[in-house]
Amino acid sequence: MQLVKIVNGTHKIRGEEVSMTGRVFPLVTGFKVGTRGGYITVDARKSPGLPDRNIKLKCHGEHDYVPVTDADEIEVFATEQAADPLANVTDAEIIERMRVRFGMLTDMTKAVKKGDVTAMIVSGPPGVGKSHGIEEVLSRYDTVSSLGGPVKYEVVKGAMSAIGLYCKLYKYAARDNVLVFDDCDSIFNDELSLNILKAALDSKKRRTIHWNTDSIKLRNEGVPNSFDFEGSAIFVTNLKFDKSKGKIREHLQALESRCHYIDLTIDTDREKMLRIRQVIEDGMLNQYSLDDDVKHEIIDYVDDNVSNLREVSLRTVLKIADLAVAFPFTWQDMAQNTVMRRG
Repeated sequence: MQLVKIVNGTHKIRGEEVSMTGRVFPLVTGFKVGTRGGYITVDARKSPGLPDRNIKLKCHGEHDYVPVTDADEIEVFATEQAADPLANVTDAEIIERMRVRFGMLTDMTKAVKKGDVTAMIVSGPPGVGKSHGIEEVLSRYDTVSSLGGPVKYEVVKGAMSAIGLYCKLYKYAARDNVLVFDDCDSIFNDELSLNILKAALDSKKRRTIHWNTDSIKLRNEGVPNSFDFEGSAIFVTNLKFDKSKGKIREHLQALESRCHYIDLTIDTDREKMLRIRQVIEDGMLNQYSLDDDVKHEIIDYVDDNVSNLREVSLRTVLKIADLAVAFPFTWQDMAQNTVMRRG
């Protein structure tokens, strides 16, 4: 790892070019010339006020940075790097790890769809494509529905009451049916809902769910007071089950014991940004009539401003792409005021 001291260079923070002169960084890539001028790529992790990832510093040539040879500065960097679990992990290794995890998610969804797996929990930050892969596998059920067959899966979003959960499970109680609870975390906090889920996802061969109080809703909808649930469930959540505390931790443990648990391990801005780059390279922006140069400018804009975005996610990239189509000459100014935090 070569350390360099910046003689003359800047990095854009919140839309403003901020001088990096005098600061020391590990050099990732030497001087290059891109569509917006010359730059070098450095590792900004452990650097106060900068994103926890590789960044580009604008400069004019190799004379704008010099190698660091001071032993004390080198020792400080070595100590800081050793404390970072991702310090010695390359971008390529992280991307490959994510590809494996998302591939596993696809395979597990197929197993849930077949009924071979009763339940799965998928944990990861918002906007990294958790739901997309799941719905892509399950969407093949749409062919059955279009031919007059029953609807075999549903994606449930938002809040849900315990009796609403009971009715939904009854509707999808057949073996090859799947319910996807997407960011429907309120059911984890409600003990009655949790008890219903525990019965629905029990490890016993026969999973019988009971509703032991009189209900006009059940009578009106023709739902019995008990039924056998043979379907499967997928829970898509932003919650980290192993890091939750208090009462909800007990609830989550009860659910986790009945489900396969996949943590997509996308926790830092660096990992989120690499996931975004991966999906874009796989063609996410192909739906837009944008030149390749503009697509590169969009991803560079997100990369340069990752620490100030309201949300580091694929949704943010799509919002910026929408702006680039609607405002081809001023989309960066628009983005500055719509997807960035103020102040």
